[in-house]
Amino acid sequence: MTEMVYGTAPSRAGEPILPRWWRTIDKWSLACILLLVGMGLLLGLAASVPLAQRNGLPPFHYVERQAIFGALAMVAMFLTSLISPEAVRRLGVVGFLVTFVLIMMLPFIGSDFGKGATRWLSLGFISVQPSEFLKPGFVVLCAWLMAASQEINGPPGKLFSFGIAVIVVGFLAAQPDFGQAALVLFAWGVMYFVAGAPFLLLTAVAGLVATGSFAAYTYSDHFAKRIDSFMSASIDPRTQVGYATNAIQEGGFFGVGVGEGQVKWQLPDAHTDFIIAVAAEEYGLLLVLFILGLYTTIVVRSLTRLMRERDPFVRLAGTGLACIFGVQALVNTSVAVRLLPAKGMTLPFVSYGGSSLIATGIEMGMLLALTRVRPQGGLGDVLFKRGR
Repeated sequence: MTEMVYGTAPSRAGEPILPRWWRTIDKWSLACILLLVGMGLLLGLAASVPLAQRNGLPPFHYVERQAIFGALAMVAMFLTSLISPEAVRRLGVVGFLVTFVLIMMLPFIGSDFGKGATRWLSLGFISVQPSEFLKPGFVVLCAWLMAASQEINGPPGKLFSFGIAVIVVGFLAAQPDFGQAALVLFAWGVMYFVAGAPFLLLTAVAGLVATGSFAAYTYSDHFAKRIDSFMSASIDPRTQVGYATNAIQEGGFFGVGVGEGQVKWQLPDAHTDFIIAVAAEEYGLLLVLFILGLYTTIVVRSLTRLMRERDPFVRLAGTGLACIFGVQALVNTSVAVRLLPAKGMTLPFVSYGGSSLIATGIEMGMLLALTRVRPQGGLGDVLFKRGR
């Protein structure tokens, strides 16, 4: 009876945790993640040396720090990928509560580091961006609430998740960090759609987003300047987008050669927000397509595995994590080629930044944990058995 309901169990009695982890993990996604981290180190060697020189630091100062952050991110990803979906839910909820409290405290103890947005907590030797760690926790919490609403006599979880999304977006927009706010709202919308939201409600939410965007454009000079620059018919070659666009054009298919690029000397954020421009200039379009292929593989394989999942929480949380990861990469690369206005958003696992690397490691660890093959099997197992 148990096998008829849950399918054939792939677990083996007495099997050690590491062999079981290796047998059930999505190895293709894991390989793509490791390659992305390697790409980050490779491009960091090119992009961060000029910055270190300008700041009077050793040439490979930022590369060494990125290697340390990358190693910590991989450890966090590995440990998180070992845990069960129930543990992912607990970790996500606790992580959300902690980081949300930190975000509420940013106006009082945060720092903008001269960038006009109070997004960081400075600890002296290191700075932390709480919004990066908020995203996976937010996705997991909302997925839990939405899944609970599908139970008989369950709570109004969809309504609660919408209220949480509105509050989080409000705090992020107040920093201001409209890029992360849009990313959080997108993740909520995807999960809400997968959970069976009526189209009329999604249309109403889209109307609220449009209204909020108009208000931000009207009352925020920071937001208005970026939109005006994006809507302008011409590109100022002295802006970051101008330099990045020119670098991509100069790179062509095969690049100008390793170490021969110029954009890294011109852009202050060449090692973070515009790292893809460095890749395009020095290594060409082929490397850019390879990097985009890695992101696409992770997202598509994760969603494909989740389609066979019957647990609503796992399906919703995994979908939200995969989509927020893929869309962040899409937004970063789109900004570099002027398909979107500047967002100040990093390229996951590739851009320099401790908070981004470690938070993305936790995020992908959760996704790998949720997409592992577990004892209940897939929906196809049940349909196949019942059809015989």
